[in-house]
Amino acid sequence: MTTTDAPQAAPPPTGKRRIGDVVFAGLARGSGILILLILAGVAAFLLIQAWPSLAANTSNFLTNQSWEANVRENPSFGVAALAFGTVTAAAIALLLATPVAIGIALFIVYYAPRKLATTLGYLVDLLAAIPSVVYGLWGMMVLAPELVPVYDGMTEYLGWIPLFAGPASTSARTLLTAGIVLAVMILPIITAMSRDVFHQVPQGHREAALAMGATRWEMIRLAVLPFGKSGIVGGAMLGMGRALGETMAVAMILSPSLAISFNLLQSGNQTIAAHIALQYPEATGYGVSALIAAGLVLFAITLAVNMGARYVVARGNKESA
Repeated sequence: MTTTDAPQAAPPPTGKRRIGDVVFAGLARGSGILILLILAGVAAFLLIQAWPSLAANTSNFLTNQSWEANVRENPSFGVAALAFGTVTAAAIALLLATPVAIGIALFIVYYAPRKLATTLGYLVDLLAAIPSVVYGLWGMMVLAPELVPVYDGMTEYLGWIPLFAGPASTSARTLLTAGIVLAVMILPIITAMSRDVFHQVPQGHREAALAMGATRWEMIRLAVLPFGKSGIVGGAMLGMGRALGETMAVAMILSPSLAISFNLLQSGNQTIAAHIALQYPEATGYGVSALIAAGLVLFAITLAVNMGARYVVARGNKESA
């Protein structure tokens, strides 16, 4: 008897690449280069426009807390208080929003019935569609008055902690209030990222944990959270980048004053974005250039946060591969 030979695999194609592949690769490469050129152009524009005020500034731009830039000669201004307020408000929002977002994502993916999970997911995503001015009105007219007695109680019982030392602001328009509003605003971003990562956990990992007798919470703690750690961190950093650049909501809540104060229950702090929005209509002399210099600092902070988020996500994906 003769046996037929097994079918041989087709040899890899040789020759030139298809025109469509070449065009698509070129467009993808060009898009990536275009993003870098846009970022470089924005940075160059900010630096060029900010240089006149930086060269004429009579104080240290990075350490001075005052802002006297609306003059024709010898401006004196600094971004220290603004940078402090920006980072502090974003950090408060991140600390408040991240645990809640993770809990919502876990409930939607692993606990809620399908119909409830779908409805709750739509409602959380809907928070991202609300304009920031609406959040500002809510924080200024609804949330702040309700927090006045809460802040008084925190001062009375937690006043021994420097962060909550009295006297508390009578209007509650403080950095902590702004941080709470920002936490609500970035909640959809962190929740969406966490939910997508939890959906991607391999089913075999979950079933293996349950087969070994783990409870649902133990399965989540041992299989889900370690797998989704990089996605959670990346979502949190992206949410922080969103909080760093928020303008209208923060400008409507905080009082227009400059100071570095670690007391979260007192008025006096301000953020870079809100300060630019409030000062730009009346900026004269070196004022416009000084505000652009502050925007350059905000650009650098936001870029650093987002690059850090991408690094963490890429590193986590590499470790899990």
